[in-house]
Amino acid sequence: MNLLRATITVGCFTGISRVLGFCRDILVAASLGAGLWADIFFVAFKLPNLFRRLFAEGAFSAAFIPIFVGKLEKGGHESAQRFIDEAFAILLWFLLVFVIIVELFMPYLILGVAPGFFENPDKVQLAIFLTRVTFPYVLFISLVSLFSGVLNSLGRFSAAAATPIFLNLCLIGSVIWLAPYVESPAHALSWGIAIAGVIQLCWIIWAVFRAGFILHFIFPRFTSNTLTLIRRMMPVAVGAGIYQINLVIDTIIASFLPEGSISYLFYADRVIQLPLGIVGVAVGTALLPLLTRQIKSGDSARAVISQQKAIELSLFFILPAATALAIIAGPIIQTLFERQEFDAISSAATANAVAIYALGLPAYILIKSLTPGFFSREDTLTPVKISIFCVGLNLLLNLLLMGPFLHVGIAMATAVASWVNAIFLAGILIKRGHLKVSFGLFARISKIILSATIMGIGLWLVMFYNPALFSGGELSRFLALLMLVVIGLITFVLTAQLLGVMRFAEIKVMMRDHN
Repeated sequence: MNLLRATITVGCFTGISRVLGFCRDILVAASLGAGLWADIFFVAFKLPNLFRRLFAEGAFSAAFIPIFVGKLEKGGHESAQRFIDEAFAILLWFLLVFVIIVELFMPYLILGVAPGFFENPDKVQLAIFLTRVTFPYVLFISLVSLFSGVLNSLGRFSAAAATPIFLNLCLIGSVIWLAPYVESPAHALSWGIAIAGVIQLCWIIWAVFRAGFILHFIFPRFTSNTLTLIRRMMPVAVGAGIYQINLVIDTIIASFLPEGSISYLFYADRVIQLPLGIVGVAVGTALLPLLTRQIKSGDSARAVISQQKAIELSLFFILPAATALAIIAGPIIQTLFERQEFDAISSAATANAVAIYALGLPAYILIKSLTPGFFSREDTLTPVKISIFCVGLNLLLNLLLMGPFLHVGIAMATAVASWVNAIFLAGILIKRGHLKVSFGLFARISKIILSATIMGIGLWLVMFYNPALFSGGELSRFLALLMLVVIGLITFVLTAQLLGVMRFAEIKVMMRDHN
């Protein structure tokens, strides 16, 4: 399995999904704006998305893949198939019960995540209804995660990485075609989420079938394998979901801030999710099965090298992105969202949040790159201890910063807590000998930082000497933004080449290297 090639595969499909996500968000911003309807829908969207990140992407993948790879390596196809059936049965019945309970107690859940809504009875009733529509998505997408883990373990990354594309297509379609026939665009979007879950599950089941595994419906039973899966999954639900937990805390506190604060943070997070998804999710997805195979085969030295390579790749791609987002946040938000209901005030408020989130973006990526170092060694407890501390730190900082800085203070708290999380994870891996910060790695990271800094200065100079660059119409603003992106990309690549960070010939060698 080639780390760079797998990362690029996942990153490309994720990039397509994120671009479609931007198209979706542009439509949502135009139809909902950043007021009452938007705040309600984003709460209805955030809740199933939270549990998806905790149970599906984070917890289940981290717990399932090491066990599945072990079964495949030692027991072959038959043993792996039996484990898939056992895991599917347990997960399906647990999710059915969980979704039913949440649907019944939805008013209390809304009270917990958006207590500020209860000052307006109509607002809270609509939030309850729309969240009840969207919440079954947790069931479908968690099962998708199970089968995605199977495909990723087999080195088949394309089908799983393409799955999120269907969600964005369904939401785009719901705004365009369904919205005229229901009460509001928020209702259409909520139904679009539920429909997307069904389509995504059908797609991934077909991909698993083509990979040689058949879905069997069996009665759930607690075997040694499923008990191990559950035991490892529970702490990871907190550890791998620290970023999402922080965002929920942000939502709770933002519900007490002026109207639109939740929406500002949501749109800002959507912008941050583009590089986070392309780089962070891609590296994390590719790294976990690779480290697991190397460790189970006894090649611990190679696993350390793979961990270093993952960190280097992550920072090479994310530092220039974070720098650019911090400097040109205003033009990005203005170009993408400022139209119809989304006015200049909303644009400026969202851009401020983007700039602060961007400061924490390298930390978010490092967390994605470092946690596989624990999960591949079947250590799911250490990350959760760090996560619990960082959740508490985030809450404390939110309370301290929300007064003077409003929603921007919430973004500050999230960024600081994420850096603390990343530093603790790296420190423990270094102490255990699972990560080695060699002089070569330190030198390359320093050169990446210098290259990103030079690129950032260049972008700032272009903006400073062309203050009217984004004063034209939509097409003019789009072309101006595209020009800035191209200038930043060329500047970073050329500077990185001159400094010897990562030459093109070196990338070709890494693409051929099968680790």
